[in-house]
Amino acid sequence: MVAAGAHRPGPLKQQNKAHKGGKHSGASHRRAGGRVSVKAQPRRRLRDLSRVDRRHQALQLRRQRKEAVLAEKRSLGSRDGPPHLVVLVPLHIRAAAHDTLHLLQSQDSAVVPVAEGKAGDFALLCPRLKQRWRFVTAQAGDLHAVLDLAKVADSLLFILDPTDGWDSAGDYCLSCLFAQGLPTYALAVPGGNDLPPKKRIDARKKLAKAIEKRFPEAKLFPLNTEQESSLLLRHLATQKQRHLAFRDRRAHLLAYAAEFVPGQESDLVGTLKVSGFVRGQTLSVNSLVHIVGHGDFQMSQVDAPPDPLSLNPRVVKGQKKSEPMEIQDDSANGTDEMEQDTKVLMKADPKKQESLQSEVVPDPMEGEQTWPTEEELQEAEDSLKTNRRVVKVPKGTSKYQAAWIVDDGEEGSEKDDDDDYDDEDDDMMEEAVSQEGESSEEEGEPAEEDCETMTIPESLRDDRYDEKVEEDEQMLERYKQERMDEMFPDEVDTPRDVPARVRFQKYRGLKSFRTSPWDPKENLPRDYARIFQFQDFARTRKNLFRQIEKEETEGASVGWYVTVHVCNVPVSVMESFKEGKPLVLFSLLPHEQKMSVLNFLVHRHPSNCEPVRAKEELIFHCGFRRFRASPLFSQHTSADKHKLERFLRPDAAVVVTVYAPITFPPASVLLFKQRGNGMHDLIATGSLLSVDPDRIVIKRLVLSGHPFKIFTKTAVVRYMFFNRDDVMWFKPVELRTKWGRRGHIKEPLGTHGHMKCHFDGQLKSQDTVLLNLYKRVFPKWTYDPHVPEPVPWVRSESALPVQEVEMD
Repeated sequence: MVAAGAHRPGPLKQQNKAHKGGKHSGASHRRAGGRVSVKAQPRRRLRDLSRVDRRHQALQLRRQRKEAVLAEKRSLGSRDGPPHLVVLVPLHIRAAAHDTLHLLQSQDSAVVPVAEGKAGDFALLCPRLKQRWRFVTAQAGDLHAVLDLAKVADSLLFILDPTDGWDSAGDYCLSCLFAQGLPTYALAVPGGNDLPPKKRIDARKKLAKAIEKRFPEAKLFPLNTEQESSLLLRHLATQKQRHLAFRDRRAHLLAYAAEFVPGQESDLVGTLKVSGFVRGQTLSVNSLVHIVGHGDFQMSQVDAPPDPLSLNPRVVKGQKKSEPMEIQDDSANGTDEMEQDTKVLMKADPKKQESLQSEVVPDPMEGEQTWPTEEELQEAEDSLKTNRRVVKVPKGTSKYQAAWIVDDGEEGSEKDDDDDYDDEDDDMMEEAVSQEGESSEEEGEPAEEDCETMTIPESLRDDRYDEKVEEDEQMLERYKQERMDEMFPDEVDTPRDVPARVRFQKYRGLKSFRTSPWDPKENLPRDYARIFQFQDFARTRKNLFRQIEKEETEGASVGWYVTVHVCNVPVSVMESFKEGKPLVLFSLLPHEQKMSVLNFLVHRHPSNCEPVRAKEELIFHCGFRRFRASPLFSQHTSADKHKLERFLRPDAAVVVTVYAPITFPPASVLLFKQRGNGMHDLIATGSLLSVDPDRIVIKRLVLSGHPFKIFTKTAVVRYMFFNRDDVMWFKPVELRTKWGRRGHIKEPLGTHGHMKCHFDGQLKSQDTVLLNLYKRVFPKWTYDPHVPEPVPWVRSESALPVQEVEMD
């Protein structure tokens, strides 16, 4: 019973949340009573570690990383690992590479010459320190040799001038090396003793200030005495190695010796026996091998000859113990002794060996086909008879020649059917100018009878100067086109001789470029039937790299000296090796010989400012590959469609799309453009973005019109089209203006292309009406793995890029 004056809670009484006991760890432990669940929870167990356990775990991880770095240092150049490969790169024309080599050879070590007649290629064996080095000098001015040696080098030794540091060619070399990926390096400065002491100190301070930008934390090593050279060797042996991802996951070797065995069918193709030390990963005989600059090949077998750079050299028979030991140079004595001690490690298994097939062979009859009936064949014959035409032809013309003569009325239709005409929208003005020039030349050309011969003195002729003027005119035209594309992006004049609905029949309108759908499998070109595509490229790459790290591969281990038998190699590879150029081999990962669509993310190099158009032939250095191709440029966005760029932009990242062999990222890329004189200009640098044929590159065309009469929200627009049918054809496409208005076409006015348009606001008289059209574009199949050797650099004293080179 409730008292008369007691308070009763009403319907609006506050209801507090009940306490949820048992959610925290203490309650759960009390409730479990010491019992442990059967199912293990590793992630929760990691979170439940105490502070002391977490500290111990972090300490163990640090120790593991430190031990891994120390093990890598100890294995490089040791008895079990490959020799420490040091590449000398002179960065100045006055850099004394020979003095450097002489000082390095004067160490208390055995010197083994690697190649006859090449003073810059030798090995250094030091049994006391249990270290062995191989020194290779890059040829001055040879771009391909420097880049190829940097791909496999353990350390780069830059030789600087004591006063200027590096010249223009050295600066260009450094730009290329930094873009490709720089391994461990050191800076050596030989010479400078001839300067007075005060000037020597000033020159050293000036040089130290000059290298701060390129090498912020680098240390300069003077190289004038044997003691300084020993300090440099100790620094090279103990410094931490910098890793290049594209070579650490692939087996690679630099040729120590090579032998060419001609084939039975032809002397131009045969088996190349390449000897060298395996680096990076285990080399499998069933995988493919890529010879840098020459292509992909198969291996037949791998041999194990005696190590020519062993730290325990063989003693010559009859030699007394007191006499100094002589190093047996197998490469100089020929291959007779090597063949006696050579052991066959493995031979290729045809069932497991990778195929060299790089393209899919398309079947032209693969689509749905039906054989024509007799009635359809008869109709085709009747149509051929009725379609015959009478054409006036010159006397003596055959029927075959007459079939190619075009009437005046058919020229327009043939242009409409030409695919190249449709792809080159922005070249219409250039073609018209060239046609006018040709017609004027034909009109002004005199008859053969009216001509007479004249002898022109050589003083009045200068063909080379005229060629230069022509190149300047072409470059001026490109600068104009690039400037026009910046001022009026993608705008094209509507042709008056061809209906716009025919000229732009492959284009479509989009409600929104960002959100409107576009099927990536729609209207693919024939070249897409030749390429390979992954169902999930990222997953394939992840599984492949995990397999490389965890699973052990059968083959030649890292550090072994092996002889690789490469099949069906042209004799030109051996000839280039005899000329002194480096021979570098990389093993390919699965699928890396197959063609696909590669996308590179690049930035314009600041040293190059010339306009570069899309579909121009460029030279690519992608990872360990080198090839030529004609790329497409597109914007780098996160959307599913990407707008085509007609020129390589200097102020933004651009995606470059080409047909090329599959390469698993990460991989650096360098883009070069070949001049008329044979030199290669670095125009862009970047990295491999993806291997994706479904990446949609959209070409945009903008047709512009002028508001003729303006009302409240309605305007009469002219100069966008020139006939009534075109206005009706493009009526569904949305309009926009440069000042942000949106609208649509209501109806045509008259027969000369005027149209009434409705907008979401009143137009300004100075506004421009635009209509956007879109079409998907694809790169051209111009892949060529053979890249011509560049002309050597012309060095100048200053560190500015070389702009022009006179060729004899």
